[in-house]
Amino acid sequence: MTLLDEIEMLKAQRHAVILAHNYEPGPIQDIADFLGDSLALARWAQQSAAQVLVMAGVYFMAETASILCPDKRVLIPDREAGCSLADTITPEELLQWHAEYPEAVVVSYVNTSAAIKALSDYCCTSSNAVQVVNAIPPEQDVLFLPDFFLGAHVRRITGRKNLHLWHGECHVHAAIENEGMVEKVRQNPGSELLIHPECGCTTRALAIPPTTVQGRVLSTDGMLAHAKRSAASTFIVATEVGLLHRLRKENPDKNFVAAHDGALCPFMNMISLEKIRDALRWDRYEVRVPEAVRLRAILPLKRMVSVS
Repeated sequence: MTLLDEIEMLKAQRHAVILAHNYEPGPIQDIADFLGDSLALARWAQQSAAQVLVMAGVYFMAETASILCPDKRVLIPDREAGCSLADTITPEELLQWHAEYPEAVVVSYVNTSAAIKALSDYCCTSSNAVQVVNAIPPEQDVLFLPDFFLGAHVRRITGRKNLHLWHGECHVHAAIENEGMVEKVRQNPGSELLIHPECGCTTRALAIPPTTVQGRVLSTDGMLAHAKRSAASTFIVATEVGLLHRLRKENPDKNFVAAHDGALCPFMNMISLEKIRDALRWDRYEVRVPEAVRLRAILPLKRMVSVS
């Protein structure tokens, strides 16, 4: 029996499904029952009739599934699969920051721990952050955390001067630098530039003259949708390189070039086919958010989904 056969057999025995993020390695994406960004995974976890959800992603994603689906068993194949961005803020730091703006609405990027979500008014993803902030009365102060670059993008789009930003970052996206990206654009005339808003180079990338390249700031699912409908044949992609597997698979007649070849998340790459099999075989590792935290955290997540 092959490894893939084992996984399929165990899925059937456990009434399980595999949810995978767009940044997972290609072999993981290929066996997933559902593949998407954080918002899509959250929605699908709620809709699934499966008894067991195997989260091929990072820990906060498994926590989010546990918050939304308390009646399901949520497993993560490697419990060390964390997130450098989520680690940039603690509950104590958020409480101290909020004390400086006691009337502010707290908007937390979904890339945060369950404990941070429990202290938030709204959650958001890169695909709906602008919509979430626009749903808040314009005179209201907003604390946006933890990703500074996504927050700066939201501030640029909304024009909102009372949007206060936490100075956190994803180390993978922050390392995508402007000079290398511009060189890829130069090498591929006529291409489109797709930029994830977590990238530190977003502002400078948008300053590239449109006669040189058409730059678009999009979530991972937004990139996938745009690539399908665009008439362009070549795209420079500024995000974690795992997304290129799905882009190429869904658009075999188009060319996708990584803006930075080293944009590889070590945490996403902790997940392997063997670890998924072992998670199903040995029922490991369960992620269950404490009920008191879950009840506080579910409201901002529901608001995130409803605003979309």
